[in-house]
Amino acid sequence: MLGGESGGGDGVSRSRGAAAALADRVATLRASAAGADGAVLVTVASSGNVTALELDERSLGLGAPGLATEILRTIRRAQSALADQVADAVEETVGTETETGRAVLDGFTQRFPATAGPAEPPAPVMPARAPFPSFASRPTLPHQSPGKGFESGRDSRAR
Repeated sequence: MLGGESGGGDGVSRSRGAAAALADRVATLRASAAGADGAVLVTVASSGNVTALELDERSLGLGAPGLATEILRTIRRAQSALADQVADAVEETVGTETETGRAVLDGFTQRFPATAGPAEPPAPVMPARAPFPSFASRPTLPHQSPGKGFESGRDSRAR
């Protein structure tokens, strides 16, 4: 059974109808969130995928790393808002105490956990770039000094 409730045939059909209503309602949900004081606006579909991304002129002042961070943070906020909307839909249709309701809520809260605020996402761990080698002009042998005909390593006096 979809709802997980046992009972007569009428209760089962009512439960199936509520589950179908929940599925229809969740399929049409959209959630939006704004970040960087409105410079970034993200909209996500019921799947959590981004369907719209709007960047204001102010977003250019964030720089590339700051803009990327703000976009990701705003996507997480929109997905969290989506999970809240799904919770409301579950409560209004099948109820949060039913097996169907718990399964739907658990699925959305695991995929889109509530955001704890403007916490900084963990920085990616990248290896440090190796320093570019310097190629200073140095004599290869200690007794050779630059500028005395020994730059090529060949004694110009030897014939």
